[in-house]
Amino acid sequence: MLREFEGKVAVITGAAGGIGRGLAEKSVTEGMKVVLADVEEAALRKTEAELRARGGDVIAVLTDVSRPEQVQHLAEQTLKTFGAVHLLCNNAGVGAGGLVREHTLADWQWVLGVNLFGVIYGVHTFLPVMLKQGVECHIVNTASVEGLWSRLRSASYQVSKHGVVALSEVLKLELAFEETRVGVSVLCPGAVNTGIVDSGRNRPTHLQNPIESIPVATPEMEKRIAQVRQAFASGMNPLTVADQVFNAIREDRFYILTHPELNERIQQRIGRILTDGVPLPDFTLSTMPQDMRRLFGIQLQEDGEK
Repeated sequence: MLREFEGKVAVITGAAGGIGRGLAEKSVTEGMKVVLADVEEAALRKTEAELRARGGDVIAVLTDVSRPEQVQHLAEQTLKTFGAVHLLCNNAGVGAGGLVREHTLADWQWVLGVNLFGVIYGVHTFLPVMLKQGVECHIVNTASVEGLWSRLRSASYQVSKHGVVALSEVLKLELAFEETRVGVSVLCPGAVNTGIVDSGRNRPTHLQNPIESIPVATPEMEKRIAQVRQAFASGMNPLTVADQVFNAIREDRFYILTHPELNERIQQRIGRILTDGVPLPDFTLSTMPQDMRRLFGIQLQEDGEK
């Protein structure tokens, strides 16, 4: 729906780093007026100053997207400053690991509050404005490839991202059926060079777990965390993701899959659903116990897996 960006207004949550920062830089490059929203004030002000130094017409609004009154304030500041909104990127996100039984209610409330309800509040607040404007607009909701499959040890994150995918799909259908001028895309990236592994730094005090309830990190756990951190550090450049997002907006594409090498795994999930299988795990066959391989319906070779 939105093909021309020059002079238009973009609102980006989670804009102080990672994918959000990439989207903000791309928006400035495209000549847009940009509203930067983030919960991390120092990083937000730094981003605002740097983009202004590049000639960007930007403002920063400190925003916790898990709080609807702050999202409403974000909308009010956007309209007060620029008078409109044409591109909404519901991008803010956090992550938490652990088994389902290890998740506390605070873990669920924090992750779903930001990742899912942050998107819900963004759509609830900004969509009526876009519809009332009656001009070409677009909404991009950041999910993840983990909103398209399941794996071990990240239940709250995956539940939130599956929710974002479902919300985006329904919203796309509704707006297309009503023949509005508002487009929708859902961004499902793989590993991107962001700071999401350390997002706990911004976790609100009232949703912190008691120190005594936090399990002592084992060497195996520390090794896994280090591997995840390295995977993200060597992940795709956020600016590359932003380029793909803007191309998708221009082409009015819904699903934005940034890592084509992961498409086979998405197809495998669909295949498991259609054959009444169970979800595929996220570790290699060579390290999977034989009884678990039988559970997942994986054929064993006489000489072992290669």
